[in-house]
This record gives sequence, structure tokens and C-alpha cells, in this order.
Amino acid sequence: MSIHISRLEDNAPVRDATLTVLLRGVVHPTVAEADGSYELQTRDLATPGTAAVVFDVVEKGVPKVELKGEISVADGAANEDKNSSRQLGWWVLNFAVCIGFLMLLSRRRKLSADHEEP
Repeated sequence: MSIHISRLEDNAPVRDATLTVLLRGVVHPTVAEADGSYELQTRDLATPGTAAVVFDVVEKGVPKVELKGEISVADGAANEDKNSSRQLGWWVLNFAVCIGFLMLLSRRRKLSADHEEP
């Protein structure tokens, strides 16, 4: 998850804060990125369903800010690998059918040419 936080006064990114995320009852620290965003990587983001999320923003000289909301993860997000292997199987099947058709066509042309040469 990539999180962008900006100030209300001038919409400038908040780059020097400490941001933690409470998701599914577990507090997760974030990593500050060079572009001013914060990165969160956890398996809890792939769990399907709706979950409460709380962002705690601590910045020097500013009172702690707590942002609350919900995150909703679709059921298909957890099955992405399964779908990609299924798609790979379809591609292999399509190529096999095309190669088989081309081999049959080539054989037919060869047999046709052999019968016309007397």
C-alpha cells in the first residue's frame, strides 16, 4: 500500500512524520519513500473482506493525528496466482492447436504436390 499525506494549509506532502497503520488488530510501521509517500507491505492487505484501518501520524511540533477508515479487499485479489496459471494454460493450448493446424496444412499441401508430379 502506498500512502500519501499532505498538509491542509498548502497541500504540501508530509515527509518527516512517523506513520503507523493499525490493520486487522495489528500495528504496522511504514517506510518513508523519497517522493514523500509512505509504503506498507503486509499480507493483511491481501486478506479478502472489509477491515477497519487507523493511520497514526506523528510529526515534530504538531499534535498526533489519527485518521480512521475502512479498507475493502475483493475476493479475487487473493486468487491472482491461480488465475494467471489458468491463463498460461489457455495460451499453451492455443499455441498447440495453431501448431497442429499448421502441420496438418503443410502435410496436406505436400501430399497434394506429390500427387500432381507424374
